[in-house]
Parts: sequence; C-alpha cells; structure tokens
Amino acid sequence: MSTITTWNPYHELERLQDRVLRAMRLTPAQSDQEGNSLLTLSDWTPAVDITEDEKEYLITADLPQVAKEDVKVVVENGSLIIRGERKREEVHKDRKVHRIERSYGSFVRSFSLPDDADGNRVTASFKDGALRVSLPKSEEKKPKHIEVSVE
Repeated sequence: MSTITTWNPYHELERLQDRVLRAMRLTPAQSDQEGNSLLTLSDWTPAVDITEDEKEYLITADLPQVAKEDVKVVVENGSLIIRGERKREEVHKDRKVHRIERSYGSFVRSFSLPDDADGNRVTASFKDGALRVSLPKSEEKKPKHIEVSVE
C-alpha cells in the first residue's frame, strides 16, 4: 500500500535553513587542558512548543539541566522574553574528555504577544526540565459575533 504525500517546498526550505543555522553555531575547534581538540557549540537555543486553546496560549520550553533559579520570564514592550543559562558541568581532572556536544551558556527567546493576550496575567512553572508559560487571553479583546439578519 503506497501513501501519497503532498510536497511542500516551504518545509524543505525550513529544514535547510534549520541545518544551516545549526551549523553556523559551531565555533572553531578549541582545546582542553591537555591540548586535545574539542568540538563545542557557542550558544544554544532551547526548543519550544506554542499551543493555543480558547482560554490561553501555552509556551513549553525544553530546559534540561537548567536550574529554576537560572531562568527568567519577562513581559515588556509587547514581547514575552525567556532568558536563562545552562552551566557547564565541571570536568574532573582524572577524566579524559573525548567529545563535548551538549550546548552550554546563556540563551534568550523572545516572542511577540498576540493582540488578544493579557500580558498582565502571565504565569510560569518549571518542572522536570520543562518551563511552561501560560499567557491568558484577554476577555475584552475577544471578537464579538454579531448576527446579521437578511431580509
């Protein structure tokens, strides 16, 4: 049984762009304490999911190995900003490092607030390496439906 799949050139373009951007974050090879070459990533951007229902927008960010104290959520100038830092684990002197691929350092994600969002009632929770930011919708900005009678 064969499946017909619709080809979308924009999806291919997004995948190519994602690969290029990931590759551009690679820094030149650096050395550890013993002079061994290491591949490191200069910055990292946590992945997020943004969903919506009739009451709120929900942003969920993957922040593994980030302490709750190292994450800040701010609403300013019509944007929701998530800032934080994942600190590098201390490498023990008695261990030889072969490869470091996990990303460390500061990150910032910024999202424009939708017109119907209430930036004054934002709440955030952090559990099991996931940040959940709830952005309630404003009651007064919900569209009003007016029934039009036709004669």
